[in-house]
Amino acid sequence: MKALILGVVLGLAVTVYCLPVQQVNVKDERFAENYLQRFFNMSVIKNITSRGAISPMTKKLGEMQRFYGLKITGMLDSDTLAMMKRARCGVPDVKVAYFSIIGHSFKWKTNSLTYRIENYTPDMTVAEVDDSIEKALQVWARVTPLRFTRIYSGTADIMISFGRQQHRDFYPFDGPDGTLAHAFAPGTGIGGDAHFDDDETFTFRSTSGYALFMVAAHEFGHSLGLSHSDDPGALMYPVYSYRNPETFVLPRDDVNGIQSLYGPNPTEEPGPTAPTTPDVCDSTMVLDAVTTLRGEMFFFKENFFWRSYSQRSTPEQTLITSFWPEAPVSVDAAYESQELDSVLIFKDRKVWAFSGYDLVSGFPKSITSFGLPKSVKKVDAALYDSETGKTLFFVGTNYYSYDEAKKKMDSGFPKRVDETFFGMTKKVTAAIQARGFTYLFSGPYVHEYSLSGGRLFRVLRNSYFLPCNRF
Repeated sequence: MKALILGVVLGLAVTVYCLPVQQVNVKDERFAENYLQRFFNMSVIKNITSRGAISPMTKKLGEMQRFYGLKITGMLDSDTLAMMKRARCGVPDVKVAYFSIIGHSFKWKTNSLTYRIENYTPDMTVAEVDDSIEKALQVWARVTPLRFTRIYSGTADIMISFGRQQHRDFYPFDGPDGTLAHAFAPGTGIGGDAHFDDDETFTFRSTSGYALFMVAAHEFGHSLGLSHSDDPGALMYPVYSYRNPETFVLPRDDVNGIQSLYGPNPTEEPGPTAPTTPDVCDSTMVLDAVTTLRGEMFFFKENFFWRSYSQRSTPEQTLITSFWPEAPVSVDAAYESQELDSVLIFKDRKVWAFSGYDLVSGFPKSITSFGLPKSVKKVDAALYDSETGKTLFFVGTNYYSYDEAKKKMDSGFPKRVDETFFGMTKKVTAAIQARGFTYLFSGPYVHEYSLSGGRLFRVLRNSYFLPCNRF
């Protein structure tokens, strides 16, 4: 039988965010060499390198940094090493010479495919596994002419199984945490099959393990012919992220990819718009919210945020619900409460509070719990003022002042924003205090004010905090 391309091994994307490694030692260098040899097709490093030649390590580091949206240095810096040490896929992110191609394209020649579930994980009921697998396949059927029929015996186009360690192919699993599953590209024999590591804990809807629906939907993308995407919002991004299976909509990047192979669904009914991933290099982008959290800065846009801290040279983009599974999909406003040691997130008429990754007891609450009138349908921006201990809630062109210590709204509000902040006549879309100044965001612009007095110093662009490192 001809050799097959291993479609993907979906890697662990545990939402644990540790500070990047600050020093690179010999052990780290060896780890990085092995990583690049395995995942980026780097030739084994020789002891002697020609004078003036770019080393394989430098070249492949640049490729890896480009793929993951890191600053391209060609050096093993702390950001790159931190990304390498995240548990991930077990197959390359680039095409490699020792995998041959079956035919001339990675797609099925028919739109009518069969699947068979060979065995089950003890983590879930049979009904839960069946439901997760069926819904994962429908993710792709919904946007293409592909149709899937389940069979209960014989050989299906897509054979689905759970196994541990060595499991009848040449790609053994690695035990708990790490590789979650892998799938093979379309073709005969093992082509199209999907294998799941039974040393992991798979769940139906819980965020405590790995939602089988999410893992399977990713794997089936490879079973149908898709490769990894470098879009962090795509289902086909190499690492796992949790999204609510009940509300999941296939992102635009994945829709474009699968339809390039099979075309659109000819009977598709109007449905939710496929989401696109916000681009930090979009000069017209209007941020939804900005906040600090224990020395870091979070910049929210749609269902993502960028996380920035001093030890990292490039902001890290993450799905909101991957970091806080109990948070709303998108936010209107956010601020860090010194009193609660938590970040508070506002969406419509509700507010959530998170201490680290955990939802604070008693939340979500109504925004009226702060004393905001019932006529306020949403908070546009929130700002904790370290000078006064007050939190300002911006609503349209007005703002309210909330006393954090007294837990009550100050009298005499709302006031017009431009009464306090000179020149701010438009709606405030986000707000933060940082670097010794108050920053009010309005559209794609950032207005820099003194901490007290409302004196305007400069008008900046979003790139002041979120630089575009693409080059």
